[in-house]
Amino acid sequence: MLKVFADRGGTFTDIVAVTNNQAIIDRLSKHSGRFLIVPLPHQQWIIVYKLLSENPEQYQDAAIQGIRDIMGLSSNEAIPGEAIEVIKMGTTVATNALLERKGDRVVLLITKGFKDALRIGYQNRPHIFARHIVLPTMLYEQVIEIDERYDAKGNELIAVNIEQVKGDLQAVYHTGIRSCAIVLMHSDRYPQHEQQIATIAQEIGFTQISVSHQVSPLMKLVSRGDTTVVDAYLTPILRRYVNQVASELKMGHGALCIGDGAQGSTSSFIKLMFMKSDGGLVAAEQFQGKDSILSGPAGGIVGAVQTSKRAGFELVITFDMGGTSTDVAHFKGEYERELESEIAGARMRVPVLAINTIAAGGGSILFFDGSSYRVGPKSAGSIPGPACYRRGGPLAVTDANVMLGKIHPQYFPSVFGIDGNLPLDKDIVIEKFTQLTQEIATTTGNHCTPEQVAAGFMAIAVENMANAIKKISLQRGYDVTQYVLCCFGGAGGQVACLIADTLGMKKIFLHPYAGVLSAYGMGLADVRAIREAGVEQPLTPALIPQLQHLIEYLETQARSEINEARTQVELVRKVNLKYEGTNSILIVNFADEVAAMRQEFETEHKSRYGFIQLEKTLIVESVSVEVIQKMDTPEEPLINRTRSLDEAPKPVETVRMFTANKWHNTPIYRREDLQPKDRITGTAIIVEKISTIVVEPNWQAILTERNHLILQRVA
Repeated sequence: MLKVFADRGGTFTDIVAVTNNQAIIDRLSKHSGRFLIVPLPHQQWIIVYKLLSENPEQYQDAAIQGIRDIMGLSSNEAIPGEAIEVIKMGTTVATNALLERKGDRVVLLITKGFKDALRIGYQNRPHIFARHIVLPTMLYEQVIEIDERYDAKGNELIAVNIEQVKGDLQAVYHTGIRSCAIVLMHSDRYPQHEQQIATIAQEIGFTQISVSHQVSPLMKLVSRGDTTVVDAYLTPILRRYVNQVASELKMGHGALCIGDGAQGSTSSFIKLMFMKSDGGLVAAEQFQGKDSILSGPAGGIVGAVQTSKRAGFELVITFDMGGTSTDVAHFKGEYERELESEIAGARMRVPVLAINTIAAGGGSILFFDGSSYRVGPKSAGSIPGPACYRRGGPLAVTDANVMLGKIHPQYFPSVFGIDGNLPLDKDIVIEKFTQLTQEIATTTGNHCTPEQVAAGFMAIAVENMANAIKKISLQRGYDVTQYVLCCFGGAGGQVACLIADTLGMKKIFLHPYAGVLSAYGMGLADVRAIREAGVEQPLTPALIPQLQHLIEYLETQARSEINEARTQVELVRKVNLKYEGTNSILIVNFADEVAAMRQEFETEHKSRYGFIQLEKTLIVESVSVEVIQKMDTPEEPLINRTRSLDEAPKPVETVRMFTANKWHNTPIYRREDLQPKDRITGTAIIVEKISTIVVEPNWQAILTERNHLILQRVA
């Protein structure tokens, strides 16, 4: 049987598979340059594979092609579903649809008089001095105003005009729109009108019906409405992608594909699971647009946290540098989540992992604007990719590392060029940097060498990424020097020491699967179901029984999603608190005593903002319940030392690497040649089949018995 964990990134798609099939291992061993194979206990193996996310000449979908390549199937052969135990995926399909505004056509149904409420929004001014204000593009195409109204206490002021709603929806249906978002005033507490309208839409034939009291059952019309529109806009895209993946698999007995309609779905395709933005897995048929925006990055956070904990680290800064962007997050004992966020111009009010993303990655384009160096935010992507990808791309961060001697083509997989079978092109990188250096000298009179120019671009990229980490650590009162920097992603190991030096961090953790940790994280994740409900009442002893009753109700709802017995799950109960008259919400653990919750709130408020207000009343904005079903996760085998402790590892060759403004003779080591307790001090390059790790001056690399690589600063 085969377990497959996949992450489709902007540049590369990473595949991690676990199998006990000896025939697969024997066949892949003949292609050791393309696949990394690691033995596990109990006659199992881990297979690591990496391929370009976009390669239309070769395949339609990278994740499916990766499974085919592992199983030795041609593009015309069906994948035998009975040979696959589970597929766990993170996908950028919905994220890309949102970024490119290529979701489904949506009609918004909203209370009469609030037609433009979502467009008006909160009147935020991101660029406060801009004289020309460009409003974000709305995701909905048409608006139907519903003549209905509840007041804030649940009194029905105006009943729904059924015939009017039918006529308006029918007219929209005839224009070809099949997705609707229903958002009515006070429906988070009084949903009857929304339920009536949803029934009408279902009868007319709408295939996607997103109802706000189900999508985001919290107060605030605008954020609840935005979230519902995003869900209606993206969920059909996800359904079609899920069906595309499922259709590529030859179904085993009893495994069914997911229907395209919201009400016409068949039973779930039980082998397929997706990562949600909150860091939990969900069955494919329950995967919704509102939960999908951070699907891929969430897998990376889970992978980084779980592997760091296995290595003994509890305070973690995660650093995921891929081809298109860099994601950073903070971990101090539990996953940090945000209730309100803005992603790709869309406001969301659902729990998502607190991830700070910046447009800086291996594919970030380098250019000289006539007076200064610029890095990004545009990316070369996977097509054409950086200049060294042999597709005529521009200079990018990856090219700078090639120029500096930190990346060497002979240690990278040969998956480049039109046919996907050539190594990186170092010659074009040298040629382009030489031309750029001449251009800079002509314009500014500043005569640098090509490697100094490349180093200058890298310094800017590193500073941008370090600033992203400061936002989630130093600016929130955390001492980053006490944390370990968990670096992963295809490019993370190339800049790990530089990032740590900039921040004053002393330790770096690099897992053996760091290059594909987002995919590996899919295999380490648990199934999670989160349910929320608004409260908006003062925190008093009299409120505790009401909160307990509400939490029990939410727990029942969440358990029904994962369909597991009570004894097989873990329960997390949270309360969202704020000072009266403010909107700054902090999440604390639910307790039976008011004093315990207030103390936790004040401790966090003091750390975050530097003060507390003892005289102010605390308001319970909402409560949430998370039910966690633990999953079987891949083991990490111990490795034995066969060399004596006095015998140092031998480099495969010595190359020249430019760092600290000079060239260094730098040994290259293969990671598979390193053994527990090996120490490498000073400039070095450690190459793997899926990534490259650069050890800068004043740093030391140590390998552990779990094959974890720890970099620590040398005093």
